[in-house]
Amino acid sequence: QVQLVEAGGGLVQAGGSLSVSCVVSGRTLSHYAMGWFRQAPGKEREFVAGVTRSGITTYYGDSVKGRFTISRDNTKNTVYLQMTSLKSEDTGVYYCAATTATTRPRQAREYDYWGQGTQVTVSS
Repeated sequence: QVQLVEAGGGLVQAGGSLSVSCVVSGRTLSHYAMGWFRQAPGKEREFVAGVTRSGITTYYGDSVKGRFTISRDNTKNTVYLQMTSLKSEDTGVYYCAATTATTRPRQAREYDYWGQGTQVTVSS
């Protein structure tokens, strides 16, 4: 059974930086493309960033482009999301997700496995 566990969330001031990580167990990370999503209270889950199996290609949601960076280390079965220039609207629960899809998916329904989420709060 594939399990995803996020870590690294917390409270940060606007303009600051924060990194979150996701450790995958149960199967080798290289089997999956990975994504990060976030969900604010009362809002739908939003695509943040994705990375292909090899890590060569990354893609981002418009609201975070140029500020967030997704990366992966298949040898450590870990995916990372580095967040800079944080804004109050970046606040939410951040989820990592795994998929066997090869089409650079951006929809939550295209992902097969999910972590439990980690809270990121940006104070203004």
